Formats: sequence, structure tokens, C-alpha cells
Amino acid sequence: MGRKRKSKLIGYARVSKHEQDLHLQIDELEKAGVSKKMIFTDKASGARADRPGLDKCLDTLHEGDVLLVWRIDRIGRNMKHLVELVEGLKDRGVGFRSITDGVIDTTTASGELIFNIFASLAQFERQLIRERTRAGLKAARARGKNGGRKRVLPDDPRVLMAKKLHEDISNNIDDICATLKISKPTLYRWLKL
Repeated sequence: MGRKRKSKLIGYARVSKHEQDLHLQIDELEKAGVSKKMIFTDKASGARADRPGLDKCLDTLHEGDVLLVWRIDRIGRNMKHLVELVEGLKDRGVGFRSITDGVIDTTTASGELIFNIFASLAQFERQLIRERTRAGLKAARARGKNGGRKRVLPDDPRVLMAKKLHEDISNNIDDICATLKISKPTLYRWLKL
């Protein structure tokens, strides 16, 4: 049997703009025990899904490792993304810790409890949004307003023009769509009316 791999502390730092400086976060990660070569960084908006530094960081993590961030808002795009990310780490046997949000440390029972409360709050928030949306749609329908686009009728001038242009075999589909400023699926839908 081989030797058991030693757990590592791996850091991630991010700033939103290229003009911003990563030094504060990197210094804090190093003070917390992360070696400089184990700190992954991105200079990108937190809302962006493509963050190569984060991807490389996540690929580097192994069971028993701990991912350390300066603050939780440096890693998650939103609460839902953060919860999914940390749950994915947990499934892999990787811990998660935040330096400034000291209560968030999934390597401890109390830290995991706090994180689970955050996860529950995120789920609760999503459910509230769904309920409010449904209630708003129901109230609008009760006032006689239906959501969505207005139906296009067969006698609509745009439909009549599309049919006329389509009848002329010298017009191709792309030209008709460009002239009417519509997509191909819309054109075909109108032609069926």
C-alpha cells in the first residue's frame, strides 16, 4: 500500500476588474498558511461563469484538501452558485473555509451548520421568488392580462407580406427574413397561418 497523500491548503482570490489589486487577498491567504504556488487567481467579474483560475483551482483539489478564500463573495457568483460549489467540494471530501467570514468553515461541525443554514436560506429565497412570480401572474390573469407575446393573426400585414414575398420564387428565405427582420422559425410559423 502506498503512503496516504498529505492534505493541502489551496487558496483562491478574485478581483472584478483588471485595475484592481489581488495583493490583499493573496497576503491574507499566505498568512493563513497557503503556499504562494497553491493560490489561484482571476481578474473577472464574479457573475462570469468562465473563470480559468477557479477552474484550475477546483481541478487541483483532492480529497482531504481545504479550499480557502478571503471572503465568500470572491468565489460564488451568487448564493445558489456558492451553495452548489461548496456542496460539490463536500461530495469530493474537500473542505471550504473563508478567512473573513470566520464562521464558514466546513471542516468543523459548527461551520458546516452555518453553511447549511446559508444553503437553506438560498433555497428559501428561490422558493419565495417562484411563489411571488406565480402570484403576480395569477393576479394579472384575474385582471384580464395574459403574459407572453400577443398572437399574430393570419390577416396581420406582416404575415401577408411574408406570404407574398415567399410566393415569389426569386426571393430566398434569408432575404425574406432580413427584409422583415424576423427569424426563420418566425417566418415558417407565419407561413402556416
